[in-house]
Amino acid sequence: MTETPPVDDWATDFDLFDDSYRKDPGPVWKELRETCPIAHTERWGGSWLPTKYEDIQAFVRMVPELSSRNPLVVSQPKEEQEFDPVLAEYGNSAPPITSDPPDHIPMRRMILPLFTHKAVAKHSAFVETMCHELIDGFIEKGSCDAALDYAVYIPAKTIAHIIGVDAHRVDEFIGWVRGVIELNAGDADERNKYNRILRQFFGELVTERKANPKDDMISSLLAQEINGAPVSKKAVVGMCNLMLVAGIDTTWSSIGSALLHFATHPDHRRRLANEPELMPSAMEEMLRVYSPVTMAREVTEEVQTGGVTFKPGDKVLMNFPAANRDPAVFDNPDEVDLDREKNRHIAFGIGSHRCAGSNLARLEMETALRVWFERIPEFECSNPDAVIWSGGQVRGPRHLPFTFPAQ
Repeated sequence: MTETPPVDDWATDFDLFDDSYRKDPGPVWKELRETCPIAHTERWGGSWLPTKYEDIQAFVRMVPELSSRNPLVVSQPKEEQEFDPVLAEYGNSAPPITSDPPDHIPMRRMILPLFTHKAVAKHSAFVETMCHELIDGFIEKGSCDAALDYAVYIPAKTIAHIIGVDAHRVDEFIGWVRGVIELNAGDADERNKYNRILRQFFGELVTERKANPKDDMISSLLAQEINGAPVSKKAVVGMCNLMLVAGIDTTWSSIGSALLHFATHPDHRRRLANEPELMPSAMEEMLRVYSPVTMAREVTEEVQTGGVTFKPGDKVLMNFPAANRDPAVFDNPDEVDLDREKNRHIAFGIGSHRCAGSNLARLEMETALRVWFERIPEFECSNPDAVIWSGGQVRGPRHLPFTFPAQ
């Protein structure tokens, strides 16, 4: 990634890729809430960063003034957009998230049945078996990289299973997703290369399913209609792309962050190991404190709020992680309270674009933590300084050296 100068003033020059921000953004949010609740930067194409729960609630409701139509990422903008035959054929959207109400409603309705509590519960045995198999692969060694040997594979294998694609290609999927979201923020050509790979992969798969339907998600989507017309191939490609990209990085981050917390807070680790009934509230607290996702919207018409004037073309970051640390809403917000009762966090977003896959993410995270604690109740991070955090709009640990009693 392109080297950038250090931040001198977080209110006017913030950087989501700054090392200190990636490791612990809490102090930055606290400072900004007290001095400049809506910060601005010219880095990575320019954007605004709200830090208060109340402001983010208001921004979410500003439609179409703040639009989701264009896929927005915090990255170096490409100066020239050349014609791309792959994107021309398969599209570059990710419906329903890259659309505004009411246009997004039909496509959201198409995928919601896949992620109801009942539908997600059908995958419970698959996820649990997978977690045990992953742990079987390293438990005898007494050490592992909890991010790369465990956390990342849980959403990757689950999403592949749901979509109906070859599970043996999971490592490729992970590499493609990281290439789009995490590894090439300063290189638009490389980022677009991985986007094309994903689009072409799903485009060819959708074309094949259209000719030869199967009992899988892609065939089910292709069989549906929107406003009386068959759903387009581009739309199905976009939905598959969204499920893979959004489904891997986010849940990987949540599982990894939770495991790291317990590995570095032995009192909390011992308590959860001895009181497994705490798992539901503990998991929600992990989601609140370590919320991984920051979405973005584009201003379509001038808006004035919070003492700031947003102009058409501006990018506003939906900073859900900072909202979840707002002391106006959460008592002692920077402290982890495994018993927290009032926990109205918005880790999965809020409003019309709230994460449609939240039930699946919770199933994956709960199963991953429960199976880990059943199999490995005693563990620690052998080198906290070696932990690597991703930056940008999905924040999570990408290298977690853990040790534990060999079994």
